[in-house]
Amino acid sequence: MPSLLIVVPTLDSYVLLSHLVESLQQQTWTSWRVQFIDGPSGLEHRQWLERCCRLEPRCHWVPQVPDLPGIFGAMTQGFMMAQLDDWVLFWGSDDWAAAPDVLSQLMTSVTPHDLLQSSPDLVVCRGRYADSQGRLGRRTAFGMVSDSGSADRAASHDLNAVEYRRRLFLGATPPHQATLFGPGAIRRLRSYHEGLRLTADLDYFLRLSRVESLQIRLLALELVHMADAGVSGQQTRRRLQEVRLCYRFAFGWSWWVPFLTRYARRLMSRFVHS
Repeated sequence: MPSLLIVVPTLDSYVLLSHLVESLQQQTWTSWRVQFIDGPSGLEHRQWLERCCRLEPRCHWVPQVPDLPGIFGAMTQGFMMAQLDDWVLFWGSDDWAAAPDVLSQLMTSVTPHDLLQSSPDLVVCRGRYADSQGRLGRRTAFGMVSDSGSADRAASHDLNAVEYRRRLFLGATPPHQATLFGPGAIRRLRSYHEGLRLTADLDYFLRLSRVESLQIRLLALELVHMADAGVSGQQTRRRLQEVRLCYRFAFGWSWWVPFLTRYARRLMSRFVHS
């Protein structure tokens, strides 16, 4: 049976975590573990973590390593804590499972159907954003739209490294909250760029796309609901600079193609769901 580790960076966010934990406790797939990685939170938050982990033995928490600061530092620490056969999800404190059977569908998708088939390195699902009142809005798009522009009809679709990198070049990015990281991906690349505060997830996917043997599975599953807010949305200038650096490193002087198409996709997505 595949082993699922859900890594949740936290920082004084205990008021949000009950929703996340309850959504996991309702899952038909029960072989999950949660690893909270907590920044320098206050006493009340730490007491909540202690109580949660005492009442739910599948939950554990550790302090964040000072040498790995920020949310992506915590995610790197999560990679380091993963066991060799772990499949890893990264969720935020304000994320939750979209339905009681989503983990069952997700983990079933990683099991090879025969001896000749290998497991994917990444499984990219769909996510959906929610506003502060919990009302659902726009969806993530990486696994939802085919290259022809029409909706993917199959329950799953596999990409090789060339096809995956082509989607990245056309401005698409897997949402890390809706992406399952397999043992193969973690073995090849188990850290986020320390110099990127807001876009280290984009940089990770771009660096991973250089692996020629990479296998990506797109799964037509709405896995997670996510709060449509955060620091990255409040630091627009820095984010644009970091996105440009990521594409410049990955694609050289063609960086402007994915840069422009990335934000064209974002505008279209917001217009469709407005």
